[in-house]
Amino acid sequence: MTKEEYININYDNHLHYWSNITLGVASIVIISLSLLDYLVTPPNFNTFLVYRIFTASSFYCLFLFNKKSISRNRHYITLILAAVIVSSMVALMISKFGGHQSPYFAGIILVMIFGIGLVPFTVSMSIIVSFIIYAIYLIPIVYYENISNKPFFINANIFIIVSTFSILILRYLGHKRLIKEFRLQYDLDQQKEQLAKHSTKLEDLVDERTKKLKESESMLKKSESMLRSLFNYATDGIMILDRDGKILDANKKACEIHGFDKDALVGVKIELLDTEKNKSLFKDRMERILKGESLLFETQHYRKDGSKVSIEITANALETDGNVLIQSFLRDITEKKKLQEQLLQSQKMESIGALAGGVAHNFNNILTAILGNAELLQEHSDIDNIFKKRVNSIESSAKKAGMLVSKLLSFARRDIYEIIPLNLNDIINETLLFEGVLGKKIRINSDLQDNISTIEGDRNQLEQVIMNLVVNARDAMPDGGLIAIKTNEINAEDQHDFPAYIPPGRYVLLTISDTGCGISKEITIRIFEPFFTTKERGKGTGLGLATVYGIIKEHKGHITVKSEAGKGTTFEVYLPVSGKPINAPVTPRLFSLDGHENILVVDDEEDVLDYIKDILENHGYKVMSTINPLFAIDIFKELSGEIELVITDNIMPLMEGKELIKNLKAIKPDIRIVAVSGYSDDGIPKDKAMIDAFIKKPFEGSHLLSTVRSILDTGIRNLPPY
Repeated sequence: MTKEEYININYDNHLHYWSNITLGVASIVIISLSLLDYLVTPPNFNTFLVYRIFTASSFYCLFLFNKKSISRNRHYITLILAAVIVSSMVALMISKFGGHQSPYFAGIILVMIFGIGLVPFTVSMSIIVSFIIYAIYLIPIVYYENISNKPFFINANIFIIVSTFSILILRYLGHKRLIKEFRLQYDLDQQKEQLAKHSTKLEDLVDERTKKLKESESMLKKSESMLRSLFNYATDGIMILDRDGKILDANKKACEIHGFDKDALVGVKIELLDTEKNKSLFKDRMERILKGESLLFETQHYRKDGSKVSIEITANALETDGNVLIQSFLRDITEKKKLQEQLLQSQKMESIGALAGGVAHNFNNILTAILGNAELLQEHSDIDNIFKKRVNSIESSAKKAGMLVSKLLSFARRDIYEIIPLNLNDIINETLLFEGVLGKKIRINSDLQDNISTIEGDRNQLEQVIMNLVVNARDAMPDGGLIAIKTNEINAEDQHDFPAYIPPGRYVLLTISDTGCGISKEITIRIFEPFFTTKERGKGTGLGLATVYGIIKEHKGHITVKSEAGKGTTFEVYLPVSGKPINAPVTPRLFSLDGHENILVVDDEEDVLDYIKDILENHGYKVMSTINPLFAIDIFKELSGEIELVITDNIMPLMEGKELIKNLKAIKPDIRIVAVSGYSDDGIPKDKAMIDAFIKKPFEGSHLLSTVRSILDTGIRNLPPY
């Protein structure tokens, strides 16, 4: 038998083996990925399941046909048919779900991986198969679709082409290595025959190999330092695991990804880092890797701080010195996943909102001290009229600043609302009482649907939405014009032009239109950004529409804008229908403001702390105060029997208000708690047994005193937020 005949026979056996495995595994994977269809595109789940069952059944038939005999041409025909069938399935899914924007282009890459990566095709045959797969994906899109999102389509194709090219390179190297192994095996067989004939030369051969081994060891020592540096400072995380999944080594990047020191990771099973939903896949992946399969998959791991990080892992098994090790390359794709899951505009608005909320929180602490001390000066200082006027000015300015902060919080969706059932028509009619402020040149035409269903929201905030939109319309018509306000109840399922990103259901639609100058397309995409304005300096803050956006989002609604330069503007506000009856107004209860009880006050802002202490002591209370929540626990442990009420800030260093409250309740379960915060009740325990009232900064002394008195006198819990 010649060497070429030996190589051909072994290659045909290898091709037969791997083609059977690929067809079998692919059938299982195709059916298993139906779960992804259910999660990503439920409406298409049944259709896609039919596609998958048909494809898997076809694969099974091809599997039976392929295993009957060992024939290279039979295997090639079988595998090409399989590639055409599964590529057609993916192409149909792409056409059904997103077209050229479909995330199912990743399925083409999976087909490439299975079709080229697993099957030991020759290089030429690999190129033909990859061309067929790519053509089945590309041609329908190019000829039958209008490609609207070119950047996404181009990026997807680049990703497919680069992935295919990478797989082809690996296939080329793998094929070359395979042929080389067959050649070596043939040579080894020939050498065994020669060794039987020339046993006397064995010692010389051993000496020669020993000499080469020593040279290799010398070279290994020289390169070990370089390889260690490459391992430690690689841009991707690298972990070395044993066959049980225990971490034997981890480089610097892998430690950074997980937030742990190297010593904390080494010796730990990597399964412990997996989130719950991924642990079920761990055993299967390990088995496949130990069988020699190289895996590329995505998963989520826990970080040291408890957060989750999305990771792309490439793993394969290596055998060294009789031990099986698993080499894993980890890449942090958390940000990449975020970008795939949300639109760029929405992400930018959320980022700006977070900044606005943080600034507002800190500013509210300052305003609390300013407003409170001004109130104390007014109430308890013997000052002349001139100074009283100045104090009034300070108090008025602080309240105006508080209103500005409220707008920022509305945009950031961190403000506190009193959510009650409302009739939108009533709010519009009350708001239009101020029609005169719009000027004589502006006319308002209202068309409000009778017997409209109720919504749930905050009356003041929704009045602000209407007023801001009406004022915005007025400013767009300096020479006068018409503002049309319309309400009607709609069902999303009955609307043909309903925005696709708004969830289905019943909505009250508020439409406010004007006949003004309109808005250009370039400006339209930015109008909801805070501090963005096209008005002259001094004539606009840029918070009007940003506030509208924040309020509508907080009310679980949606807002759209339609406009063209010179053709007017229409804002459409979608608010979910509640249908709950409108509550009758409740007469507020009156409480005496003075007291004598012992109160513990905790706030990291000394100015705020001093103000709360002063206002309480001026009304007879005995106050213990501290800026340190840890010290507050010590005080409470010592004097818990005497302390009847605790007032605590929410956001503090060392320990947040939520954790402090839990510690105090553990010491004295029936202690009464008033929580205060700079922007909202986020982070305050939602359990009604944990707090008795929540007060939002900035607040007036009368509100603080009435809240304290009502809790101490009546034990009423969960008073409405201020």
